[in-house]
Amino acid sequence: MFTGLIQDVGIIQSLESTQGGVRLTVSTRLDLGRVKVGDSISVDGVCLTVVQKSGRTFTVEVSPETLRRSTLTTAKQGRRLNLETALRMSDPLGGHLVSGHVDGTGEILEIVPEGNSWRYRFRVPREIGRYLVEKGSVAVDGISLTVAECGDEEFAVSVIPHTARSTTLGEKKAGDRVNLESDLIAKYVEKFLRQKEGLDQRPSRIDSAFLARHGFSKSME
Repeated sequence: MFTGLIQDVGIIQSLESTQGGVRLTVSTRLDLGRVKVGDSISVDGVCLTVVQKSGRTFTVEVSPETLRRSTLTTAKQGRRLNLETALRMSDPLGGHLVSGHVDGTGEILEIVPEGNSWRYRFRVPREIGRYLVEKGSVAVDGISLTVAECGDEEFAVSVIPHTARSTTLGEKKAGDRVNLESDLIAKYVEKFLRQKEGLDQRPSRIDSAFLARHGFSKSME
């Protein structure tokens, strides 16, 4: 699990094809002393497992399924990537809960200056857009951002100078594709409501009592 607060921008040093997937070696300024082989790292919003590390570099393997769903399918040597190590229980949750399981990709439609910031507008598949709400959260290439406005197939966010400088967003242009992950809570709420209305017959351990016990709603008892 991650927060969407980017800790470093790494650089792909090498790529190696592996049975339909790819093996990436990335250089970083992160303190890899805290990272063990087997730990997770968010790479442009994609949760990947560290399989090797050496000095200031670490290596991850990307599966064919992840390549299909993410922009890592176009990864090449020298590409810069947003990095975040996995959330620890003692870490502050400054962004929002990000799983690193991207829903798919979107396209930047425009980047418009807006005062001291920029408004980025994205085209998004309808199956992702359905989970976006105004003032809700979305992860764009692993970056926790607030949705400023949204429709079924478009949404916009406001990006401040610090975020543009400390992530790859400041390097993006219209037409570029980005990894997207919608808010986990929205997905769980939809699933619960579908089951409540009888639209999804699969059993679930999440019910109104479960939500009440965990502070998401008031008990009806």
